[in-house]
Amino acid sequence: MSENIFIPEGYKSALSLRETQHAIKFIKDTFQQTLSFAVTLDRVTAPLIVRSGSGINDDLNGVERKVNFDMLAESGEAEVVQSLAKWKRMALYRYGYNVGEGIYTDMNAIRRDDKMDNVHSIFVDQWDWEKVISREQRNTEYLKETVKAIVKAICFTKRQVTLRYPELKAPVCEDVFFITSQELEDMYPGKTAKERERLITQEHKTVFLMQIGKMLKSGEPHDGRAPDYDDWELNGDILFWDDVIGDSLEISSMGIRVDAESLAKQLKAANAEDRMQYQYHKMIAEDKLPLTIGGGIGQSRLCMFLLEKAHICEVQASVWPEEMIDICEKNGMHLL
Repeated sequence: MSENIFIPEGYKSALSLRETQHAIKFIKDTFQQTLSFAVTLDRVTAPLIVRSGSGINDDLNGVERKVNFDMLAESGEAEVVQSLAKWKRMALYRYGYNVGEGIYTDMNAIRRDDKMDNVHSIFVDQWDWEKVISREQRNTEYLKETVKAIVKAICFTKRQVTLRYPELKAPVCEDVFFITSQELEDMYPGKTAKERERLITQEHKTVFLMQIGKMLKSGEPHDGRAPDYDDWELNGDILFWDDVIGDSLEISSMGIRVDAESLAKQLKAANAEDRMQYQYHKMIAEDKLPLTIGGGIGQSRLCMFLLEKAHICEVQASVWPEEMIDICEKNGMHLL
């Protein structure tokens, strides 16, 4: 277990537990208002559970087990969401949103197969967002513009946090470095995907790593992505260099979503063409769903980053292995 925890030498949280709780609320209030203004988003209510077999739940990499259960008052099973990537696009259609308009929501999920370490938990909390775009905006330049707007919202939030808590001094770089997963592999051919992320983020501090999910020259994708929401040519991860843990930290996975053509191509590549039986997939194939861009922004990870914490347990109440709890408490990483 100890190999899953990085312990910064001489680490001590700048804020007490009580101050941390206040700061978490401040960050969440500030950031979501800033994000809403920067990207033109309305806040909406979203589900914690969906019906099993509906095709709406996020399949992530396609292998993660969902938390499912039967219901006393209804036949069939329900399952806890893993993210709301598909639900959001359907919601934009149902609510009648137009080009340039979007939504965001507080999303809570359980990913039972996630590992537990400094930045991972089986409980996931993020701002899930989605915005209607035009056919002409399905390009790399519009993707980059949106990434820059989100990074500016994060940097603004950091400045507000520092004004309130001057002891939090670590800067956040607003200048985004853009690179594709293939360019990164070409740059560091002998490294693993995680090692490549670490090296490029350490150098440039704020990175948007593009085109995740597609096959690289090495015969492997940089990372797994479900084939039926992001267009693998028009997506990516926002990475920040975190001085406290000495590593890159993924804050957001996002992208322009599949249209009929890219959906068919990616389902075939993933050997997942059986998903075309679901309403969501049929509506994309028939051009009934709006073209969109969207993603998720980790709430606990953002709080951990901006509050200069060493472990996600310091900003999130979840379940942790007993050995991890003991190690964290002994090294100044106090659980909420």
